[in-house]
Amino acid sequence: MCGICGILGLEAAAKSDRFQERVDTMLEALRHRGPNAVGSAASGPVVLGATRLAVRGIDHPSQPSIDPTSGVVVVCNGEIDNHRELRAWLEARGRSVPPGSDVEVLPGMYLELGDGFLERLVGAFALAVWDPRRGRLLLARDRTGERPLFFRQDAHRLTFASEIAALASSGSGPLTVSGTGIRSYLQFGNFAAPRSPFTEVEKIGPGERLVVEQGRVERRRYWRWSMSQQPKQAASVDGFDTVFREAVRRQTDVDIDFAVFLSGGLDSSLVTAVTRSLHPSKPLVGYTVRFGEASFDEGDVALEVAQRLGVRAESIWVGPEDFARELPLLIRRVGEPLADPAWLPAALLSRTAAQFFRMTLVGEGADELFGGYPTYLGVRAAETFNRLPGSVRTLFKRIVESLPPSDKKVTLSFLLKRFVAGADLDGITRHQIWNSNIPPALLRRLGIDPVPLPGPIPEGPALLDRVQQLDLETSLAEGLLTKADRAGMSSALELRAPFLDLGVLDYAATLQASDRVRGLTTKAFLKDYALRYLPRSIVHRRKRGLSVPLAAWLRGPLKTWAADRLSDSALDSVGISRKAAQSVFEEHLAKRADHGRALWTLIVLSFWLEWSRPPTPQFPPS
Repeated sequence: MCGICGILGLEAAAKSDRFQERVDTMLEALRHRGPNAVGSAASGPVVLGATRLAVRGIDHPSQPSIDPTSGVVVVCNGEIDNHRELRAWLEARGRSVPPGSDVEVLPGMYLELGDGFLERLVGAFALAVWDPRRGRLLLARDRTGERPLFFRQDAHRLTFASEIAALASSGSGPLTVSGTGIRSYLQFGNFAAPRSPFTEVEKIGPGERLVVEQGRVERRRYWRWSMSQQPKQAASVDGFDTVFREAVRRQTDVDIDFAVFLSGGLDSSLVTAVTRSLHPSKPLVGYTVRFGEASFDEGDVALEVAQRLGVRAESIWVGPEDFARELPLLIRRVGEPLADPAWLPAALLSRTAAQFFRMTLVGEGADELFGGYPTYLGVRAAETFNRLPGSVRTLFKRIVESLPPSDKKVTLSFLLKRFVAGADLDGITRHQIWNSNIPPALLRRLGIDPVPLPGPIPEGPALLDRVQQLDLETSLAEGLLTKADRAGMSSALELRAPFLDLGVLDYAATLQASDRVRGLTTKAFLKDYALRYLPRSIVHRRKRGLSVPLAAWLRGPLKTWAADRLSDSALDSVGISRKAAQSVFEEHLAKRADHGRALWTLIVLSFWLEWSRPPTPQFPPS
């Protein structure tokens, strides 16, 4: 894992020596992503740089990786899990590959296949390739968006970096808060590519590549998950076992010790169990977040799993004081707001693990691929509900809306209120409302118009297929994986997700709907498979996920802190009514509604707006 950055001059007389100082500044801002080494390379009008977190080939030279014959330069943030196969393929074609890390195969793969080399890579990566023979820069991001990549372009230069804070440090000009980007953030809690919080900054999308050549910029997707279009087939526990074990094997084929993040839920427990099966004698440590609030704490279950699998359990307790202290620090480090409150406990867990490890395995991706969210039950429930007589639907809505809010974790009343809020809408719109941080009605009350998701909605006859693909491309790619990357890399800890291996993605796309949601059972096939490794009591536990007791904290220990942030005048600058925000907060305090998720989204934004107005870095003209 690394941080990468670079500057390409777009003017005819551009010279790389004019950009070295700016790249050095970005590299310093990315040090937390790669503390083991730092390097840069200049070639004609471009300078590329990388900070390195050594996971494979740790004793070999750091990046950039340069082909000595062609002069092709590559920097890569991530891991190429099939590097051994690619190295053998290149050598069979007569192309020698220097010893070192997995990244060393990339120049040769580009030289052999051109842009098509991206389709041969298995792993999590964001990369840049400079081809001096053509004056051509290629930027690309892995299929599911595990690794980030941002860029900005003007008439003089194109600048890119792994994080917005590094991009802002490059002195490429002032940045303007994006109204559309902020509206998207408020509604969905993140920024779907190409959006970012700044007008001038764009994000490379998952499975996308961008090429700059002869003054022209071309963007296109080289891969897209095909759940909606893929022919379905009978699921096989034995067949999937081969696929998933290979995914875990590839991701643990590293030159360092590694750990696991273990919540006690199905996904992380299954990753841990298969890892233990593949590495029976390896000392393993499982890290778990704990809360004092019983309905949010899964530590006892995680300990049970750890003991059963022979894994040493380590816990970190998280409280409201950690949130007040850590949030502004995380925002300053990465330069973007992220409304998932699990970002903070994940960052604290990463900080603890990073004292001893450089890599840990996580369970992200299983819900989107195998049908694990309660909203997937709602897909069919809404169709049944909408066939009921109107008077029955109205009565049911009134009963649900009268239920008191609860500070417990993912209660039935919370789920039912989300359900009736969108049950009579079309399937995709309904799903967006169910997944929104601030629902459209509440957004309008705050003075903000809702914004639709960018890009085409997946097509296909089955609504469940479509919403799973939508979740993979938006809430997972731009939300959960953003959280995982920023949380881990804030402490130079690489988080790897075996469920997002290419073989697993391809297999999941072939599952029939009944293998994903069967009656009231979510992740039906994955649970059948997990029984090979885990007891029924763990496999069929109620889904909980990493949630935070925000609702109660905002009414108690974080009340004054939250009130101060919600009265911040910076909210006015993006069109949010502070009076309305305070009214929403008062409703929450009085327990007339649970607005915890919406209030947290506003609090994070207020801290980010404070960060977004620093002095502009000064560099000599270039």
